[in-house]
Amino acid sequence: MIRAEWVKFRSVRGWVVAVLVAAAAIVGFGITGGNQGSCCGNSCAQPLGPGGEPVSDSFYFVHQPLTGNGSITARVTSLTSAVPAPSGLHRAVVPWAKGGIILKAGLGEGSAYAAIMVTGTQGVRLQDDFTGDIAGPVMTAGWLRLVRSGSVITGYASADGARWTRVGAVTLPGLPATAQGGLFATSPQYTQTSMGVASISGSPSQSTAVFGDVTRTWRGGSWTGTDVGGSPGGPATGYTQTGGQFSVTGSGDIAPATSGPSGLGITLAQTLAGAFVALIILAVVGAMFMTAEYRRGLIRVTLAACPRRGRVLAAKAAVVGLVAFGVALAGTAVAVPLGQQVLRSHGVYLPPVTAVTETRVIVGTAAALAVCAVLALAIGTVARRGAAAIAAVVTLIAAPYVLAVTTPVLPLGVADWLMRVTPAAAFAVEQTVVQYPQVADVYAPAYGYFPLAPWTGFAVLCGWAAVFLALAAVTLNRRDA
Repeated sequence: MIRAEWVKFRSVRGWVVAVLVAAAAIVGFGITGGNQGSCCGNSCAQPLGPGGEPVSDSFYFVHQPLTGNGSITARVTSLTSAVPAPSGLHRAVVPWAKGGIILKAGLGEGSAYAAIMVTGTQGVRLQDDFTGDIAGPVMTAGWLRLVRSGSVITGYASADGARWTRVGAVTLPGLPATAQGGLFATSPQYTQTSMGVASISGSPSQSTAVFGDVTRTWRGGSWTGTDVGGSPGGPATGYTQTGGQFSVTGSGDIAPATSGPSGLGITLAQTLAGAFVALIILAVVGAMFMTAEYRRGLIRVTLAACPRRGRVLAAKAAVVGLVAFGVALAGTAVAVPLGQQVLRSHGVYLPPVTAVTETRVIVGTAAALAVCAVLALAIGTVARRGAAAIAAVVTLIAAPYVLAVTTPVLPLGVADWLMRVTPAAAFAVEQTVVQYPQVADVYAPAYGYFPLAPWTGFAVLCGWAAVFLALAAVTLNRRDA
C-alpha cells in the first residue's frame, strides 16, 4: 500500500512541484537576510559567562583586591532608581535594580562572581555566574555579608545586623586566590508593556545604593571605582565616599542576555521564516492527497483494491509524512547555517547556540512540518472536500501562529494560551533562548519565547494529529466511499 500510494503521489506533477517549492521557500526566506543590524565585526559581540552563555555584565564596582579567605559586611540603607525624562531624571521602581556586595574573579566582563544584594522589588538575592539565583528575605534595606572559604561563597542577610539568615552558598570553580571584592550597584532597562500586548517601551535606568558600616576581615586597602562594562552616553555612574558611607550609582545588569525587546539581537528562528510558507504548502498537499480521490471518484477504486480502509489511511499518512519530512529537512538543513551567515554579514547579532540546539531546531522544524501535513491529511479524510480541509488547517495551525508570533495583536496571556493548546505549539522546537526569572523582559512567542518546552510543544501537535487520525479512521470505516 505504501508503494502504491507513493506511485500516486509522484504521478501528480503539481504535488511534486509543490513540495519542492516548500523546500525552496524555506531556503529562500532563510537566506534573503531581510534584517539589517548595526554590528560590524565584533561591535555587537556579547561577553560570555563561565557557562558559555551570552551575558550582560555592566555595573559600577567599588572594589579592592582580596586575597585568601575572609568576609565583607555592609549595611544597605537605601536603593533608589531613576530613568531619563525630558525634564530630567524621573523616579521609578525598577524591579531588578541591584545593590550589594560582590566577589568577582576579575574586572573583565563575563568573569565568575558571587553577589549578595537587595533589589528593587524582589527582596534579597544571592546570585552567581549570571544564571544562579537564590531568593532570600524580602527586604529593600538591611545588612548583607559575603564569606569566602576556598571556592565556596556563602551569603547572609540580616534586618538588624544581629540576627543573620543564611541565604545560600555557591561554588565558583577556578576562583583565583586574589579576587576583586566590594560594593556594587546596577540597574537594567526600565520596561513597560503596551496594553498587555507584546510591544514594549523603555529606557536605560540608573540606581543608587547607599552603604554604611562596611567592614571586612581581609587586610584593608584602598577602594577603587570601576564602571565594569560601561558604555559612553549611558546614564551617569560613579561613587562618593563620606567617612564610612558609600553612595554607588550604576546602570546595566549582571544577568544572562536575552533576545527580547530589552535584549540584543534576534533568535535562530529568524532563519526559518520560510517554514510558515512551507507549512501552508505542505498542509494543502496533505489535505489534497486524500480529498482529490473523493473529488475524482478514485477512492472507490482504492478501497476496492484494499478493503482494509485503515491500512489505506496509514499508507497515505506514511507517504505524505515522509515526503514532507524529507523536503523540510533538506530546506532547514540549508537555511539555518546559511541564514546565520547572511544575517551576521548584514550586521545582525545572533546569540551563539550549541550544535545540539541547532540540530534540534533543524530536525524539529522538519518533523513539525511533516506532522502538520499528516494532520491535514486526517482533516481532509474527515471533511472530504479540499476547501473545507484547508480552511480547517489554516484555522487550527496557521491562524494561532500569525496572531501570536508573526503579527502579535493579542494580549500576552491569550497568545501564551494559544501556543500551549493549539497545534502551533509545535513551533516551540525553534526556541533557543532560555527564560530567566531574574531577567525582566517580554517573554512572548513574538520574541522567540514559547511557553512550552520544545519537545512538549511538538507533542501537542502529535496529540492533535493522533486525535484526527483516529477520527479519520472511524469516519472512513463507517461511511460510504
